[in-house]
Amino acid sequence: MVYLVYVTASNQEEAKDLAKKAVEARLAACANVYPQITSFYWWEGKLNQDQEASVIFKTWADKVEKLIERLKEWHSYSCPCVLAWPIEKGNQAFIAWIEQETRS
Repeated sequence: MVYLVYVTASNQEEAKDLAKKAVEARLAACANVYPQITSFYWWEGKLNQDQEASVIFKTWADKVEKLIERLKEWHSYSCPCVLAWPIEKGNQAFIAWIEQETRS
């Protein structure tokens, strides 16, 4: 089963670094970097607004835990946003490609 894994990063360079490392390690078949997002969040009792970047990884179910573990290791934040959810339907040829690329 395909999973999408979503991560925010401090900036575009960090997002690209996370994306490249994960794809090179075959923990994801593909990663899309969104270079600029505006985030609003509570941290240590204070409302923050920051410019960040984000990445969406496409991976296979059995790679999710290891991908999450590595993203936490590689990330500059002490408590990074790393979320995963399963994909129930999609282009079967694309789904097969994701499985193939995470098996290589």
